[in-house]
Amino acid sequence: MAVLMLMEWPGVTGELYDQVRASVRFDQDPPEGGLYHVAAVAEDGLRVVDVWESAAAFQAFVDTRLMPVVKQVGITAEPKVTVLPVRFAFAPALMVRPG
Repeated sequence: MAVLMLMEWPGVTGELYDQVRASVRFDQDPPEGGLYHVAAVAEDGLRVVDVWESAAAFQAFVDTRLMPVVKQVGITAEPKVTVLPVRFAFAPALMVRPG
C-alpha cells in the first residue's frame, strides 16, 4: 500500500538539504519504491512530503542511502517523521489509488 511520508527536520537549511541531495543522488538514481518528493525550507528547518510504494521502501532508503549521507554532512538533529496510508494522490504524471 502506498504511504505518505511527512518530515519536519529542525535546523536543516536549504544549503544542507542541497548537500545531502547532491550526495544521495535520488534525483539521478531514484530509490526503489519512491514515487514523489517535494522539499521546502521554513524558518525553523526542512519540510519534506514524499509518496512511497510502501513504508518498507521508505525505511530501506533511509537506512541504506539517506542516513549515511546525513551523518557525513554533519546533521545531528532528529527529524519528526509521520507515515500515513495514502487515501488518494493526484499529480499529472502520478495516480495512486487505494487497493
